[in-house]
Amino acid sequence: MEGYLSEWLNLLLRWFHVIVAIAWIGESFHFVAVDNSLKKPEDPEAEKRGVGGEYWCVHGGGFYNFQKYRVAPAVLPKSLHWSFIPSYSTALSGLALISVLYYWNASSYLIDRSVLDIPGWAGVLIGIAFLAGGWLVYDRLCKSKLGQDERKLGLAVAAYCVVAAFLLCHVFSGRGAFLHFGGMLALIMTANVFFVIIPGQREMVRAAQEGREVDPEPGRRGKQRSVHNTYFTLPVLFAMISNHYAVTYGSSWNWLVLLAIAASGALIRHFFVMRHRGEKHVWALAVSAVLLLAVFFGLMPAAPKAVAGVSNAELFAKAQRVIDARCVQCHAAKPSPQFGFPSPPKGVAFDTPEQIVANAQGIQQQVVVAKSMPLGNLTQMTDDERQTIATWISAGAKAK
Repeated sequence: MEGYLSEWLNLLLRWFHVIVAIAWIGESFHFVAVDNSLKKPEDPEAEKRGVGGEYWCVHGGGFYNFQKYRVAPAVLPKSLHWSFIPSYSTALSGLALISVLYYWNASSYLIDRSVLDIPGWAGVLIGIAFLAGGWLVYDRLCKSKLGQDERKLGLAVAAYCVVAAFLLCHVFSGRGAFLHFGGMLALIMTANVFFVIIPGQREMVRAAQEGREVDPEPGRRGKQRSVHNTYFTLPVLFAMISNHYAVTYGSSWNWLVLLAIAASGALIRHFFVMRHRGEKHVWALAVSAVLLLAVFFGLMPAAPKAVAGVSNAELFAKAQRVIDARCVQCHAAKPSPQFGFPSPPKGVAFDTPEQIVANAQGIQQQVVVAKSMPLGNLTQMTDDERQTIATWISAGAKAK
């Protein structure tokens, strides 16, 4: 019953996180698209009212006219939409998820003793330090002289991301490192909203309400951070789903894989941002594709090789003995109660030879490449046993 309740808690928390994240990203993408699609107002009266740009569109059976003021309208409307609840909800639910899945079970998901042998509590403290420290370093860079030059600031932030990815992948398990990299960027995005964008907007509103001249600087800073947020989005989304793809985080060069795919995501986002401005930066898609292809071919497994003097049946029998001893406690039609799974994880069972052969690719990625299974190596699979499975798979992963 405890495992069943835990699974439902995980499901509902993750679902809520996805819902609010979609709301935040959708709203963010919409405003970025509007801001980059603004054209000079066609109505002279709009310019007199202080409108700096407008965006006409048709959607859902109606015409819409979005207008952006150079600073602020002469009279504020009674109702203003504030875009922050989805951002804060995403951050809080994300922190809850990382606490439940990675910090509560640090020895199982976060720590890989073959990467760095540290106790679970130390891993938790390091993880929190990276999540909080990412914002502190980023914010300091933005407030430095580099913040006055977008290109130099972009290079500095990119350099910090390189350092963070390298360190995380040499401290945590692959999946833990990727998750913390994405979490670090996501918290930077939320902190931008909380500490810079919303306070700046509130100051502009107060100035307009009090009849003071509106200082454009808070708006400039908010725009800068908003642009950064939109480029972080796709790298964050990849990091959040990466735990399902051991082929990415299981590589010995996983930090380069992480950076390549993150850069690819940022370039894809750049293409769409510039397209809204009427500029076709196709080169961004081309470079993104090159990066993805480089990762694809770099991680491609070697072709199967026959083992001289040993039949497929013998290789399979050895691999099956390892799987029976180390894996079926969880991956069976009825998992062992001591591991807390009411059903086999992801519906994958190894009760029969046919099931083992059918899941050979997943076994290779999770057991041989990433070494993320058995979970936390609770069944104490040895390197020799992993090699036994690898040999069977390299010979073609056949039962006979």
